[in-house]
Amino acid sequence: MKETNITPALWLRSLLFFILYNLMGIVHSLVSLALAPFQTREQRHRFVNHWTRATMWLLRRLNGVEIEVEGRENLPRDEPVVIMANHQSEWETFYLQLLISPQATVLKRELLWVPFFGWALALLEPIAIDRGKPVNALKTLLRVGKQRLDQGVSVVIYPEGTRQPPGQVGRFNAGGARLACQAGRRVLPMAHNAGDCWPARSLLRKPGRIRLVIGEPMDCAGGVEELTVRVEQWIRETATSLMAESARTGSRS
Repeated sequence: MKETNITPALWLRSLLFFILYNLMGIVHSLVSLALAPFQTREQRHRFVNHWTRATMWLLRRLNGVEIEVEGRENLPRDEPVVIMANHQSEWETFYLQLLISPQATVLKRELLWVPFFGWALALLEPIAIDRGKPVNALKTLLRVGKQRLDQGVSVVIYPEGTRQPPGQVGRFNAGGARLACQAGRRVLPMAHNAGDCWPARSLLRKPGRIRLVIGEPMDCAGGVEELTVRVEQWIRETATSLMAESARTGSRS
């Protein structure tokens, strides 16, 4: 497998992305906060996502990252769902907002305290949980998650909890499946290889192709445990397949 050549130019483009991405985020967050009182929920989501679109454009033009989506036909229409995806990068927390909007993402509450970024994130009405108190976190997920779903807002949850290295899938928790079953909703599974190009906890943005696969929605006919197993198996197998394909094509470093 051919490794990406980490050149000074690659570092420079990655640094430039980091600077521009954050500058855009600061400015856009302040504008979003100023406009929020005059906007509906849908309008707030659309406006905040202008930063998301600009980030994806910058990633493509500056860093040579292409995005390919498979399974768009599985995106539900007029039906809120519980979206479950593997967690490798910051990329998925951006891009999934462009596929389904409005949405509420399950996240650790500390993210809302981050200056500028966290303030704008709060406008999207995420489901903020305290990971230090697992029992309370689950109660919050089930209570607020059902509220969002009943309001017609899809819920995004990363069942691994934390970001994993490229090609790996961590242990799943059953919170997303439990929410779907209690709320009478379906789970929409997704898998991707974003860590190949936008690795977690790294300044580097590597050229290549991010592939996102959207599976068919899954219902809760067999109960929470059975649904958790089905979703995990699909995501794990699909992520492994994407890793193998990246290795064959040499797009993964």
